[in-house]
Amino acid sequence: MADQEALTEAGTATRRHHDPAIRGFASDNYAGAHPEVLAALAVANGGHQVAYGGDAYTEHLQVIMRDLFGPRAEAFPVFNGTGANVVSLQAVTDRWGAVICADSAHIHVDEGGAPERVGSLKLLTVPTPDGKLSPELIDREAYGWDDEHRAMPQAVSITQSTELGTLYTPDEIAAICAHAHERGMKVHLDGSRLANAAAALGVPVKAFTTDAGVDLLSFGGTKNGMVFGEAVVVLDPDGIRHMKHLRKLSMQLASKMRFVSAQFEALLADGLWLRSAAHANAMAQRLAAGVRGIDGVEILYPVQANGVFARLPHEVTERLQKRYRFYYWDEAAGSVRWMCAFDTTEDDVDGFLAALREEMTR
Repeated sequence: MADQEALTEAGTATRRHHDPAIRGFASDNYAGAHPEVLAALAVANGGHQVAYGGDAYTEHLQVIMRDLFGPRAEAFPVFNGTGANVVSLQAVTDRWGAVICADSAHIHVDEGGAPERVGSLKLLTVPTPDGKLSPELIDREAYGWDDEHRAMPQAVSITQSTELGTLYTPDEIAAICAHAHERGMKVHLDGSRLANAAAALGVPVKAFTTDAGVDLLSFGGTKNGMVFGEAVVVLDPDGIRHMKHLRKLSMQLASKMRFVSAQFEALLADGLWLRSAAHANAMAQRLAAGVRGIDGVEILYPVQANGVFARLPHEVTERLQKRYRFYYWDEAAGSVRWMCAFDTTEDDVDGFLAALREEMTR
């Protein structure tokens, strides 16, 4: 009742329909918005600004992105990660083009066929042991450019950090880009968790994007504290044209774009994006350290960002899911995924570990 009265006094008729004390490890998308991001929305509100990206906030976002990625970078805010990926991949392929990606890639596993159905793309997937491509793995599908019976490989898409929580080093990405470019292909980087990668690697984001040869990327915001919005960042404007037309054609042009751009400014202008991501990464390390001390639970991949992948008995998973939200990664294999967010606390982790220990000893 006290919370409801406080909300009413704040000038809204919206009622709270959830218990903010409930925590989980299902996804960093489950977290709310960072308070500084919410404050930025209020700052951007009021008065009139030019619609569809002609506003002062989107103009200033270009300055911020160029500070991060170099003086030629161009940022195109969009609504969501799938939209960012589909728009990006359309920009570097023809209608007969194909994209080489890992078989665990989000564009293949979790985007409902949008790259194929909306982007009219063919995905050429490659099995990987850790979610990472390499020049050798790319070559399993990088052939047949003159074969009219085969979709033409025109782009390589990698994810940083990967869907399995692993990281590419700058040198690994540079090797992929050089290899792809030698074969006439562009390189797209899915950066839905770009901040977690930058925080974990401890190098400027430019080191494993622009300097490594990446052509364009999807820059994630919602997994790191934004309410909504991502961005396509073009690093090679000479080689990628008509992005604004593709964005509109793909239904990703926000009329009130200032509210996406202002959120990015809150994250990027003072390093909030890195601090928040570093905290999420640290909570994943705390979780992994605790899990390693529990007999019968196996960590499946190196914990390098903000996710922990593990295998435990099905019956334990099912009981534990009644206490904390999290997902199976591969139910048949008994593997699960635990994600930490910018607002995950040490108490959250320790409480989850205590519950896991209890369930493992029942």
